[in-house]
Amino acid sequence: MGNAHCECNGMPIEMKKVMKNHDKEYLSLIDNIGFILEEGRRKAYRSINTILVKTYWEIGERIVDYEQQGKEKAVYGSALLDKLSKDLKFKYGKGFSRRNILDMRRFYIAYKKWQTVSAELSWSQYIELLGIDDNLERSFYEKQCLKEKWSVRELERQIDSALFHRIALSKKKKEVLEIARKGQVIEKHRDVIKDPYVLEFL
Repeated sequence: MGNAHCECNGMPIEMKKVMKNHDKEYLSLIDNIGFILEEGRRKAYRSINTILVKTYWEIGERIVDYEQQGKEKAVYGSALLDKLSKDLKFKYGKGFSRRNILDMRRFYIAYKKWQTVSAELSWSQYIELLGIDDNLERSFYEKQCLKEKWSVRELERQIDSALFHRIALSKKKKEVLEIARKGQVIEKHRDVIKDPYVLEFL
């Protein structure tokens, strides 16, 4: 009865305890590796995103400089964008559709000082912000996006719901913001890393 070495299901009790502890340690190892991996992926995404945003800002700067020096009309229908898209795609592959090049140009025009560009926002988020013509409205969504850590989907949802205009018309601004916060969506980094702009850039 008091034998510590008695067998249960053909295995000594002490051996079962050792194996149980080993299982816990092994599961802990898996969790620790997972944490390190997720953190590494987050850092990698932040690093890639910063490089991507800076690269596209610099491309936009070069295009605008070229337009101004060559007295090219800086209009939406400029043939320059078509030519650039064709030649850049031929030489460097994907990522240079006419729309993308236009966005790079618009990005530089909206943020002519690099210091005003936040490394916390992704290129996808900037694309959403560039769809807003009014500077004050764009600045509002940009600041709220940074403050509330909105995902791209959440930023898009808040813009579509006209949060800026609802707050501007409301006397209860705090309540409107609180309602907006409740709809917040946090994307997992494993989803963010699949950002088509990042994959295209790489």
